[in-house]
Amino acid sequence: MKKNHQHCLASIRSHYSQFSETEKKIANYILNNPANIIHSTINGLADTLGVADSTVFRFCKRIGFKGYQSMKIALAAEIVTPMRDIHENVDANDSPQTIASKVFRSNMKTIEDTLMVLKEHQFQEAVDAMVAADHIEFFGSGGSGIVAMDAYHKFIRTGLRVHASTDSHIQLMTASQMTEKDCAVLISHSGSTKDMLQVMKVLKETGAKTIAITNFSKSPLSDKSDISLYTVSEETDYRSEALSSRIAQLSIFDALYVSIMLQRDKEGQDALKKMRNAISVKRI
Repeated sequence: MKKNHQHCLASIRSHYSQFSETEKKIANYILNNPANIIHSTINGLADTLGVADSTVFRFCKRIGFKGYQSMKIALAAEIVTPMRDIHENVDANDSPQTIASKVFRSNMKTIEDTLMVLKEHQFQEAVDAMVAADHIEFFGSGGSGIVAMDAYHKFIRTGLRVHASTDSHIQLMTASQMTEKDCAVLISHSGSTKDMLQVMKVLKETGAKTIAITNFSKSPLSDKSDISLYTVSEETDYRSEALSSRIAQLSIFDALYVSIMLQRDKEGQDALKKMRNAISVKRI
């Protein structure tokens, strides 16, 4: 896949959980010191990290580049070009239009980076698991609970049996009643939320299929899930990384919804028609 100038750091992050310890050492240095890479040779980076040149070269190939030079060019474009203002912090002197522009561009960047790390086979596995399930339950707490309720609101239209609750006790009770024929979708940006890990523990005992929607980095939740879909977001002064990721989580659910509706074909259209008729003003 051809990389554009915005995708170097996102690519590193998306692969991070699969890296060896040596690869993580290289990844951490690049993520923490991207500007240094622009002015460094492959030999210089290798010496700094105490690894072989060939190890750095293989790392570049691993994240989708032809070599160190192409990775460096992509990274330079990402952090030097005017596009960097996408993630500039809001300034007190900014006009309302400037603030709106920065927020919109940040959201666009979050969605673009998330699309870049979305793996086709994992996405298709998620679609297939949801279509095949007798029942689908959406789990989330806090801000992710709001996303779970939005997913519930969307997927009612598919005709599939779906449900969601934001109460932690009801979530555990619901999880305990699921079976291997059901599918659970757990949403957690950090992937380490106590409530979601408790729900996951219960779900593993039931045998239900589990899908985690979480941040790109390795987490307890993604380690335990059958299928993981990842979001990529950056933190600013006024919006946490978790808050920024919500737009990406919603976009993943939109894509899942459309894919499932297409796969269900007439069944999906019939369900949508029934829903529209039920809430139509004509019935009043």
